[in-house]
Amino acid sequence: MSARMFAPKVASMVGSTSAKVARPVVRSSIKANGAQRAFSGVPSATRSTAFQTLKRQQASQILSSTTRQLMARKTSRPFSSEIATAMVQVSQNLGMGSAAIGLGGAGIGIGMVFAALLTAVARNPSMRGQLFSYAILGFAFVEAIGLFDLMVAMMCKYV
Repeated sequence: MSARMFAPKVASMVGSTSAKVARPVVRSSIKANGAQRAFSGVPSATRSTAFQTLKRQQASQILSSTTRQLMARKTSRPFSSEIATAMVQVSQNLGMGSAAIGLGGAGIGIGMVFAALLTAVARNPSMRGQLFSYAILGFAFVEAIGLFDLMVAMMCKYV
């Protein structure tokens, strides 16, 4: 009950303050007579007839004129195949180089596999044969990932 009485009083107090903050700007009404000009500087009578003629045109005519304009722009600009070929070569080389970064990871992985083999054999020399077979299996997995990466790099360059 007190909220119903309190809200109108607060609203009237806020409305009667001297600081007018965040109030919308009062816009003057714009008369719609033919003598008054719009923002573009074209009289409203001329503007309305131009829009009416545009409405009367068929969509196919508008599309055909647009496509003619686009085709005219394309033929007016010369195409240099040397620049296009150079850009393709640059992008292929960048793709191959970024894909070949993974080969460094394969090299690090192979080094870690054999470092772990040496550490394990140094701790327990009697298991040398079994640890070596595990190391060869790990080497094969890491090398397979490296070969997949090399294949992707070659595809970036030559496909």
